[in-house]
Amino acid sequence: MLTLRGLTKRYGEKTAVDDLTLDVAPGKVTGFLGPNGAGKSTTMRLITGLDRPTSGSALVQGRPYARLDRPLRTVGALLDARAAHPRRTAYRHLLAMARSNGIPARRVPEVLEAVGLADVADKRAGSFSLGMSQRLGIAAALLGDPAVLLLDEPVNGLDPDGVRWVRTFLRSLADEGRTVFLSSHLMSELELTADRVVVIGRGRLLADGTVADVVAAGTRRTVRVRGPEPGGLRLLADRLAEAGAEVDWTGPNALAVAGTSAERVGDLAHRAHVRLHELRAEEASLEEAYLRLTSDSVEYAQTGGAVPDRAAAGEAEVVR
Repeated sequence: MLTLRGLTKRYGEKTAVDDLTLDVAPGKVTGFLGPNGAGKSTTMRLITGLDRPTSGSALVQGRPYARLDRPLRTVGALLDARAAHPRRTAYRHLLAMARSNGIPARRVPEVLEAVGLADVADKRAGSFSLGMSQRLGIAAALLGDPAVLLLDEPVNGLDPDGVRWVRTFLRSLADEGRTVFLSSHLMSELELTADRVVVIGRGRLLADGTVADVVAAGTRRTVRVRGPEPGGLRLLADRLAEAGAEVDWTGPNALAVAGTSAERVGDLAHRAHVRLHELRAEEASLEEAYLRLTSDSVEYAQTGGAVPDRAAAGEAEVVR
């Protein structure tokens, strides 16, 4: 169980985490979402005692991380996939961690086997690819058989098979009753993995609920309609507007309808004798909901413009 109460962190005039209150329950995979600079990594650092909060509290199993006797036995964290000393082998890296927390040495080969690194246990961490480093970081997080797991972008650098493995593995850990809290920018993957989603922007909580609840709150359900007769579609559009739906023309023979269901559109078309070639309810996605929820919280917004051409600027660049 993770418990955040009024958690706030300021760096000078910048507020990285702003009055964040949150409960992360065991037995579920909770996805942690937000744009770059939203405060996700800072929140995880505050939970694990790497940074001190300006105000508020972060508790792991009811206690601050700094007061845990042997923290690796309570919470396992992957915050930086490249944290291992590059000249240490995977085995030696994990063995040093195990000894620091009174964990039996036999646990090291067990977690290496669990993450698929048993065959490279004697290779130096500095020679690992990013994907292998991620697996080593997950092994380190599992070392103390903890009840709570904090994972910052655990699938970054993994191939599709590795991503699927992480998804299945995390689900199995949650099914065992552990608390799994992970950040990711892969919306489609979180949609498959997470039971619950927490969205923050500029350090503040924007949404908290099941994936379905967050998708429903952050998106508008749209029905796509296409037909061969513009006149018939105009009649249908008028009937839909009278029924309170929002209608947009997306082409001479196509409509996008919000605020109603595909069944309702089909019934109105039938009664108006309007012939249709397409009637389709678009499935809302977590990505769409996320983009709507965070549209005002993006710190590094792209303009979409082209990079200026120096030659087209009309002036020669002065080299100094």
